[in-house]
Amino acid sequence: MSDLFDDPREGENAPEFSVTELSGAIKKMIEGEFSHVRIKGEIGRVSFPRSGHVYLDLKDDRSVIAGVMWKGVAARVQTRPEEGMEVVATGRLTTFPGQSKYQLVIEDLKPAGMGALMAMLEKRKAMLQAEGLFDQSRKKPIPYLPEVIGVVTSPSGAVIRDILHRLRDRFPRKVLIWPVAVQGERCAPELAHAIRGFNQLTPGGALPRPDLLIVARGGGSIEDLWGFNEEVVARAAAASDIPLISAVGHETDTTLIDFVSDQRAPTPTAAAELAVPVRMELLAWVDQQNARLSRALSQGITQRGQRLRDLSRALPRAETLLDGPRQRLDVLGDRLPQALIRGVQSRRLRLSEVKGGLRPVNLSRRIESEKRQLSSLEPRLGAALTREVKQGRDAFDRLTKRLSDAGGRQLQGWQQQLEAMDRLRETLGYKATLQRGYAVVRGDGAVVTTGAAAAKATALEIEFADGRLDVSGKAPGPGGSEPAAAKTQASTTTKTKPKATPPKPEQGSLF
Repeated sequence: MSDLFDDPREGENAPEFSVTELSGAIKKMIEGEFSHVRIKGEIGRVSFPRSGHVYLDLKDDRSVIAGVMWKGVAARVQTRPEEGMEVVATGRLTTFPGQSKYQLVIEDLKPAGMGALMAMLEKRKAMLQAEGLFDQSRKKPIPYLPEVIGVVTSPSGAVIRDILHRLRDRFPRKVLIWPVAVQGERCAPELAHAIRGFNQLTPGGALPRPDLLIVARGGGSIEDLWGFNEEVVARAAAASDIPLISAVGHETDTTLIDFVSDQRAPTPTAAAELAVPVRMELLAWVDQQNARLSRALSQGITQRGQRLRDLSRALPRAETLLDGPRQRLDVLGDRLPQALIRGVQSRRLRLSEVKGGLRPVNLSRRIESEKRQLSSLEPRLGAALTREVKQGRDAFDRLTKRLSDAGGRQLQGWQQQLEAMDRLRETLGYKATLQRGYAVVRGDGAVVTTGAAAAKATALEIEFADGRLDVSGKAPGPGGSEPAAAKTQASTTTKTKPKATPPKPEQGSLF
């Protein structure tokens, strides 16, 4: 046995394979032997990349095999793979040379029996319940008498006929039907699309938005009703703003949409009965209420009339009510002339008493008394006016002095600010710079800052701190020679005689 692993002996004809050749041979052998297989196992790791493909592991208690489901197959299979689900996968074995492994290319995926479906349903139900989609607080009340009812079901089954017949018998309403597939791979997406579509309609539009939705289907096996257990349908029903009644299967059938709907009906016919009341019963109830209202009004009027008659018997007669006031009026009428005479006499007496005090002598004495009192107050009034005038003049002098002092201080402050700004102007101006030994050169009246500009000027003028010096002719050329005319004018055009200043050790700073 050990000779198989030794190097070939000299002269043996041992073929040599490349890695690709060997991988291709293995791939051809595996695909030829296992072209179509069915594998039962538990789904382990599952991943859904953005490419749309599905990668998963199938395992049992001892082994694991990798599987891949291409995008087209993943879109049409009815069972969405979930971790822990027991399934039967149909496909073909192949190898992936890039990673030196073999895998199952899945073409179909189904749950492995009723137990797997129920386990997946319970897991999905627990997840949605944990999110609160089954809470009673989320459920909306069913309208008592909806104007428009939307029905999501198959248009060709007996369910829609039962619903329409029951609505026609109880209370005819406008019905909008959204046809969908009620089983198969198109069932779940069409159900979710129909529920969302009804919710997106505009209230009062050309196609009115329903006031109530009924999702209905007849009875069947759990596989036939599985579309109503899909997560996408349950979430669409939970997100519906329109109240929704679920009527799927018979009374013993329970699907995931029953837990998230606002009301569950045992059958489609019962859903129609929950949607509207019985019209004849409603009319009979209205007639009963109308009769009760009529009886209540009649009894109320009768009772109030009897009460009014009872109260009227307890009241006195109208003529007896006027006897007392009429007698009092007669007594007062008899007393009125004597009262008027006495009133006139008393007023005449008071007038005579007052007139006696209004004699001319009394008036003259009163005037004289007032004059004397006024004469006594006149000296005091003059002294008081003099004091008031003096006090007012003193206050005015004080205010005038304060105003003058304040104006002087303000003028002094303005003067100091003006002097500071003038000093700042002198400091920032070029005159102060000239005092430190600098000069300003002007050519043809403009300031010259470069040698090229000085060479182009016809006349130069140099400004020093103590005056200006005119220089005729061109500026010194590159050789440094100065024209003779410039020297002669320099001696004759100075405005002021330069003052002798001691030499400075170094040039000062501009700042």
